[in-house]
Amino acid sequence: MMTLILIDDHVVVRKGLRLLLEEQPEISVVGEGGDGAEAIRLASELLPDVALLDLLMPKVDGITAVREIKRLTPATQIIVLTSSYEEEHIFGAIKAGALSYLLKDTHPKDLIAAVLAAAHGESKLHPLIAARLLREVQKRDRSPLAELTPRELDVLGQIARGRSNQEIAAELVVSERTVKTHVSNILSKLHLADRTQAAIFALQQRVVPLKDALGREEQT
Repeated sequence: MMTLILIDDHVVVRKGLRLLLEEQPEISVVGEGGDGAEAIRLASELLPDVALLDLLMPKVDGITAVREIKRLTPATQIIVLTSSYEEEHIFGAIKAGALSYLLKDTHPKDLIAAVLAAAHGESKLHPLIAARLLREVQKRDRSPLAELTPRELDVLGQIARGRSNQEIAAELVVSERTVKTHVSNILSKLHLADRTQAAIFALQQRVVPLKDALGREEQT
C-alpha cells in the first residue's frame, strides 16, 4: 500500500479528496495539512510515497514547499493539484521537483491514476499544462532569429556591416523612418540595448560572414 499526504488550505477540498482517495485499496492517506509549512513538516516526519498539494497556500507557498520536500525526502513524489495554470507556477513547480501537475478540474479517475502512477515515478500532466510545456520547449529550441521578419533580417545584416540608417535606407530602397522602425523592432525582439549589441549578435549568429563586417572597417 502506498502512503500519501494531502495538503490544501481549503478544508472542504481536503475532505473531498481524502474520501475519494481512501476508496482506493492501494492508497493510504497518512496525513493532511492546510499550508506549505505543514506540508514540509508532514513530509519530513511521515516520509510518504506521494505528496498531493496545492500551490496557492499561506505561510509557505507551494513551490517552496515542493523544493523543501524534495530536499528533505527525495523519494517522495510530488503531485501539484491547483487552480493555477500561470507559466511561472507551472515551470516553478516542475523545476522545484514536482513530478506531476494537475488542475482542479481534473476528472477524479485521472487524479487517482496520477497518484498511482506517481508511486512508480511516472509523471502525469493536465492536457493544458502539457500543451504549455510543449510550446515553451518549442520556443526555446527555435533560433532567436526566427522572431525577425525577412526585412528585419536584412536590416540586421546591414547593421552588422556597420551601415548607418541613411545607408541602409538607400540600400533597401526604403525611407529612413522605416529603417528606424525596423531597428527598434529588432532591438525589442532580441532584447538588445543598442546597435552595437545588435551587430555583435548578428556576427555570433552568422547573419553575415565576419569578413564582411571587417571589410568595411578595413576600407575606412
